[in-house]
Amino acid sequence: MTDIICIGHITLDKIITPALETYMPGGTAFYFAHALSHLDHSGFKLITSVGPDEVKAADDIRSLGIDVEVIPSRRSVFFENKYGENLNDRTQRVLAKADPFTVDNLANVQARIYHLGTLLADDFSLDAIKMLSKRGIVSVDAQGYLREVRGEQVHAIDWADKTEALKYIDILKANEKEMETLTGSSDPHEAARKLAGWGCKEVLLTLGDHGSLIYANGRFYEIPAFPTPSVVDATGCGDTYMAGYLYSRSRGADYVEAGRFAAAMCTIKLGHTGPFNGTEADILAVMK
Repeated sequence: MTDIICIGHITLDKIITPALETYMPGGTAFYFAHALSHLDHSGFKLITSVGPDEVKAADDIRSLGIDVEVIPSRRSVFFENKYGENLNDRTQRVLAKADPFTVDNLANVQARIYHLGTLLADDFSLDAIKMLSKRGIVSVDAQGYLREVRGEQVHAIDWADKTEALKYIDILKANEKEMETLTGSSDPHEAARKLAGWGCKEVLLTLGDHGSLIYANGRFYEIPAFPTPSVVDATGCGDTYMAGYLYSRSRGADYVEAGRFAAAMCTIKLGHTGPFNGTEADILAVMK
């Protein structure tokens, strides 16, 4: 059986930073798959959905040796990501949306771990989460459930079904702003306890240059960030973290080892534009 399936849209991204303006594919599916393409990806599969004009992005990932299944969509997601001097701060516009993933088009997927790379609130229904939870471990990036598109503007919202959905979610990843939206708390420890109280077994809170916090089985695990020589591009860093964490956990690593592996991948990714491009040897070197 497949170890990890990542399900999510590949987007067309316009990235604006003080240093550059560029167009490139993006989204959780893109960054997660590219990260794993540099590791042992024999047990990995990507399920994505793109419009006719963006099929090349899926083909490019397939050319890296990744097993890719494409669900046709009328359009691809088109994001504009604008960063200020502080790359932890981002403003977004959505210029196009793709069709959502449904119970029907996910009916035949089989894996030990499903990572749902949500980008917008309606990407995955509660019924889809419930269905996948009967087949394996469900991992979710909270970001998309907290984004609602009105016109072209992305508005921060709370996750309407969170207390019901988290009963079926084993692993939840959120950043500082997302955890506060979800729980009303700016204290990571308090927020993690609340998310776990709603049913989530592993809570992963990414805290930028303050590292990350993992809460599982009633215990906290503090994961420091590794020093980054220069921060060039933070886009996709959370997706890279989750790729590293799930990769490591699927191979038997404990919470701390998996968190450190994920943090090391982020350090490498932050140093250049585009997805993670290091090797497992590079990651282990950072960890030492």
